Amino acid sequence: MTERKMSEASAKIPIPAPSFPTHNSPRVWFMTSALSPLVVRLIKLLLAHGDYVAAGLPPREIEDEERFAEFRELINECKTGGKDREGWKDRIRGIRCDGRIMGQCGAAVAEAVEVFGRIDILLCCTSDAVVGTVEELSTNPSTQNLVRAQFETIFFGQVNFIKATLPLLREKHTGHIIILTGITGHIGTPGMPMFSAATWALEGFCDSLAYEIAPFNVKLTIVQPNKEISVLSNKIIFAPQLPQYESSNNPAPGLRDILTNVVNMKAETRISAAKAKNNIISRFPSLSNEARDMLVLETVHALTAIGGHENPPARHIVGYEGVASVKEKLKTVSEELEDFVEVSCAVDIFKSDVGKAALAGGQGEDGSVSGAGRSGSQAGPST
Repeated sequence: MTERKMSEASAKIPIPAPSFPTHNSPRVWFMTSALSPLVVRLIKLLLAHGDYVAAGLPPREIEDEERFAEFRELINECKTGGKDREGWKDRIRGIRCDGRIMGQCGAAVAEAVEVFGRIDILLCCTSDAVVGTVEELSTNPSTQNLVRAQFETIFFGQVNFIKATLPLLREKHTGHIIILTGITGHIGTPGMPMFSAATWALEGFCDSLAYEIAPFNVKLTIVQPNKEISVLSNKIIFAPQLPQYESSNNPAPGLRDILTNVVNMKAETRISAAKAKNNIISRFPSLSNEARDMLVLETVHALTAIGGHENPPARHIVGYEGVASVKEKLKTVSEELEDFVEVSCAVDIFKSDVGKAALAGGQGEDGSVSGAGRSGSQAGPST
């Protein structure tokens, strides 16, 4: 979606007020990265609601003046002490930390607990997006390093914060871990295979983790907005493009063209064709405040409604478009499964009621659902 279209849509669609789960006392949030347009807007709503925020500040992002600008403005607002900002400066703490370094994650969590006494909600929201096909990311050591860097940011950086926070939540026997990913957790994206792979890895990790922490009354929710939301509100890293994957030759990785057009809308982020041909280039998309609001507020409001909820969903897809895309993917998977179910069951040496139920579309000979299906639906958190 272009900035102009987002601005036009913002003027037409009224954005509802945020809602929060009912609770008896303010919650303490820890944000793994607080500099994105999405998280800055979330923090404002949380502070207005009376919550406390430990805001992670990745050093590599602080160095970018434009990236840091909105958060700095927020801190200045907090310091003004106006009537509608009363007490804000005492309920936010910026903590410099790099999620890729486990020691810094532990120190950041310890500082948050020292300042606010506890952590109730961990929001894992650190991201960037490497753009490049599998072959483009295999051309030389520099592009190969982008693969590792993508996993360090999206997967290991989040896992480190989870590992640092988990003992505290388990000891308190309460807490909520929220993972902000995207529908790329369901649907692979041509031209961004490593972004999709790191997201799938994180979600697989969290699916297992949810079962492990459920006995300790610690909840886990994966929030999945459209991929444009996480991509356009964080750094985009472009690998050099091979001619075989240019849109005129191969339309599949067309997202590169879309994202290039977005960053080229502003002169200060424009990428020249000559420079893009042989260099790795990174940009933070520069959008207007109206475009940023339109892009992220739906997800921001979803996070306010879910964070700290007594019975949160295991997964929450944000927006109709995302729901429709995931439904279509699941429909395709289901249809393919049915098309080949006889082949799948043909390898069974021993014929069982479960196999018969699979061939019968999930029902046994008497029309009842198989026992394996019933027990599976009761084990652990639902998805």
